[in-house]
Amino acid sequence: MVMTNFKKNDTFEAEVIDLTHEGQGVVKIDQFPFFVDNALPGEQIKMRVLKVGKSYGFGRVDEFLKQSPSRVTSLNLDYLRTGIADFGHLIYPEQLKFKHQQVVELLYKTAHKPNYPVLPVLGATETLRYRNKAQVPVQMVEGQLTTGFYRKHSHQLVSVEDFYIQHPEIDAVILSLRNALRTVHVKAYDEQTRRGWLRHIVVRRGYHTGEMMVTLVATSAQLPQGVDTVLEQLKENFPNIKSIQLNINKSTGSFILGKTFKVLYGKNYIQDTMLGKTFQISAPAFYQVNTAQAERLYQTAYDFANLSQEDIIVDAYSGIGTIGLDLADRVAQVYGMEVIPQAVEDAQHNAKLNHIENAHYEVGTAEAIMPQWLQKGIKPDVIFVDPPRKGLDEQFIKAATATNPRTIVYVSCNPATFARDVLRFEAENYTLDKVQPVDLFPQTHHIELVASFIRN
Repeated sequence: MVMTNFKKNDTFEAEVIDLTHEGQGVVKIDQFPFFVDNALPGEQIKMRVLKVGKSYGFGRVDEFLKQSPSRVTSLNLDYLRTGIADFGHLIYPEQLKFKHQQVVELLYKTAHKPNYPVLPVLGATETLRYRNKAQVPVQMVEGQLTTGFYRKHSHQLVSVEDFYIQHPEIDAVILSLRNALRTVHVKAYDEQTRRGWLRHIVVRRGYHTGEMMVTLVATSAQLPQGVDTVLEQLKENFPNIKSIQLNINKSTGSFILGKTFKVLYGKNYIQDTMLGKTFQISAPAFYQVNTAQAERLYQTAYDFANLSQEDIIVDAYSGIGTIGLDLADRVAQVYGMEVIPQAVEDAQHNAKLNHIENAHYEVGTAEAIMPQWLQKGIKPDVIFVDPPRKGLDEQFIKAATATNPRTIVYVSCNPATFARDVLRFEAENYTLDKVQPVDLFPQTHHIELVASFIRN
């Protein structure tokens, strides 16, 4: 262990030697590492010590002695402080290089695959204003209802009015709603006193249709005085709003949405299109936040699968059916499963909406349903998986490979858990064939990828 005598507010001149996966610069003083926000490799800085732990510390830049030619100098630093755009200070081509290297290194360190031929990252055309969904916390700041984003690793709200990576109409709705709610003296929920009504404002916008959904996350179903008038004005000012809902969340935890929804105006869903198919999207359903790049992601997944008209497909973690329904006209049958009942209802409705008759969806976990389908004689040729950040359950991998598909296509939003799962698939006699990163989240550290596994 490195012994240190560093104290808070010590200052040092140092060179930034690397970046962490979350975009912090790495500085070493006497071989002791410090992580520093807003610092890029190759920069010479004067660093102030903020915090010292047993094996690493945190610092901040007091002064730049030499800046990187890859630095974006015009960035509002609130985007770094809150994590809205934690790579926003790095020019976009370098962001793509860094993300590619992250995937290569994870496959080496975790899956024991040195120099695996990861394909170049598919970069985005729209690197700003691309998000179709916002989940914005609210707090009372100096007695006033305030919207913004939490400072990293805290629940301290930083007031933000332009979110930089969200569609401008989403920002405009949030700002208009916040200002109107101030006039009727709506109080934000306070985590300490557990008083107040409004917790979050959630806004979705269809990329191709422009249809918008506004969800107020609140502690009770009772609207404070004047809120109904505010919502009337909002839908008049923004005709694209097709749905306004109230979500009741009485919990003291950090979950954004509660389980109960109440429609205040319009429908309980909006519609958008993806790869030519129409999708109904309900408030709790998963839908990729960058539609243009999601279309490239899914098209890559289909290309990796080498689909034929005779194929039987399983779409695990199917959500509202985006992957399975987009490919349904290229195959014989699509079977999907999802744990969120509302999403399965959406998927079933979306099949009817697109006149698709060869797609079947059920509520439940893939680990439970896959063996049941196998017993019924349903043997998939290709399985598509698009799991959450924790990756795949080991029991699912065993259940999936037991059905003996020729190809498994893995869509991952977390290369670290994907790299772990590579070893699990190899243990079940499936070989990693291709890896294609796709940048769904420009200006941030998040990486999405598509990979294919083929049966030995």
